[in-house]
Amino acid sequence: MTAEQVTQGLRERIGDALLESEPRGDRRVYMTIDPAEVVAAADELFNKMGGRYVITAATDRREKHGSFLVTHFFSFDDDDLYVILHANVPEDDPRIASITPTIPGAGWAEREMQDLLGVEAVGHPDPRRLVLPDDWPTGVFPLRTDFSSQDKPEASMEGAPQMTAIPEGAVVVPIGPYFPTQHEPESFAVFVDGEVVVGSDYRGFYNHRGIEKLGSSDLTYNQIPFIAERICGICGFVHSCAYCMAVEEAAGIEVPRRADYIRTIFLELERLHSHMLWTGVAGHIIGYDTLFMQTWRMREPLMWLAEQLSGNRKTYGMNIVGGVRRDVDKKDFPKIEKVLADIEREWTALQEAVPGDRTLTARLGNVGVITPEEVRELCSLGPVARGSGDTVDIRVDHPYAAYDELEVSKCVEDGCDTLARTFVRLRETPVAISIIRQCLEQMPEGEIRAEITEEIPPGLQGIAAVEAPRGESFHWVLTGEENRPERWRVRAPTYSNLQAVSTMINGDVLADVPIDIGSLDPCYSCTDRMTVIDRRSGQMRVMTREEMRNSRNR
Repeated sequence: MTAEQVTQGLRERIGDALLESEPRGDRRVYMTIDPAEVVAAADELFNKMGGRYVITAATDRREKHGSFLVTHFFSFDDDDLYVILHANVPEDDPRIASITPTIPGAGWAEREMQDLLGVEAVGHPDPRRLVLPDDWPTGVFPLRTDFSSQDKPEASMEGAPQMTAIPEGAVVVPIGPYFPTQHEPESFAVFVDGEVVVGSDYRGFYNHRGIEKLGSSDLTYNQIPFIAERICGICGFVHSCAYCMAVEEAAGIEVPRRADYIRTIFLELERLHSHMLWTGVAGHIIGYDTLFMQTWRMREPLMWLAEQLSGNRKTYGMNIVGGVRRDVDKKDFPKIEKVLADIEREWTALQEAVPGDRTLTARLGNVGVITPEEVRELCSLGPVARGSGDTVDIRVDHPYAAYDELEVSKCVEDGCDTLARTFVRLRETPVAISIIRQCLEQMPEGEIRAEITEEIPPGLQGIAAVEAPRGESFHWVLTGEENRPERWRVRAPTYSNLQAVSTMINGDVLADVPIDIGSLDPCYSCTDRMTVIDRRSGQMRVMTREEMRNSRNR
């Protein structure tokens, strides 16, 4: 599928409603359509042409254009092509038809668009509040340009969402926000009949940090990488890298090849320590703490190595727009090689032991099942998708950094369950070691960052996708004035994968739910909310911030 073929196919479907099509090389095509035809366009791209839905963004452009910009992103992975679908919605009637009935995986993004910018997704099957806290006042939209990042609106419970209907005869079992096997807080209301899960409801985003707001209102282009790196506590380098690459694409900045290789080394170091961390946590969730202790012991020299190379164990502070801040000196290569060799030796023994461990296979097999069809509908990513036979790996399908010159093996399983997702991560770890070794062998000489002598003009667009340990991290940047983006949209892989939880746990027994959720390797934000159940009446409610504050004071 080429940009020209996509344009032609869409023109045949919606005719003159395709207002503009602008290819950017062979890998991008930006389209503007009449908002009245957005559902038809999404159906054509997703169902007829076989594209993959990525994310939706909305942008407040009322001041200069008198409209809100709604953008749907699609990918044709086999052809290394991203399609960006724009539609302008008038400011006096901020509504657009929902594409969620056509693409279920768009559900959260459209609810977020309603919450943060007040653009209604008409016909959405579940239009409840998603991102905003329960006590956020209705009619106040924090991503609009007339809302300051310093504003603190008065609390109101008027817009608090209600729980979905509980199946008849089911009992509600809350998992979270604080739960022994959840190492970060998040709230799942699991509906069980006996021991079998018959439904669930989810609440998250409790401690939304407003990072996208800061990126378009308070921070400059080269301040944002250090905030982006704190989006995720485990794979932060992924986000700083994706952000920088999006700005570099928008502005036409050519990154020195040595910087590409350095970025690739750190991306794969991050994959290594993330997969090792997850394996240990997974063992802990099912009560196999020997696995937890051993994998974290194996991981520690890797963290020391990261600190030696960058000055930090985790938030490396390496990326800036145009390249990297620090070089990787050749004198460090032997230390890197030794750490990799030690990990490879111990990991090989672990990898060989897991398939024959009857306790592990019994706990992980045939639970948390998600079929290939559900993966596509819900737009799942990374090991979750590859554990169900999906072959998408951004490093291969949309090469970035130095991956176009490296040999990368895709690790795909077809078990569709938690065990298959475990095998994917076990196999990806030696692949990451191989990639780092290739980088050390092929590292070119030269500069580590481009010299940027002119300001980045406004109105340019760039996107970047990076294969994080959990799947595709996607960033879109629309350049603005005052040396900062007009809009910066971030989509972490957990955002997509969490939408599959209700499907994965349905039909499993309650005891399997923690490892089902854990198999996503979810990355949550923190929370200060609590669910209260009246034991006599069975009624549930959510405590407000004020109640929590008062209870702490007492």
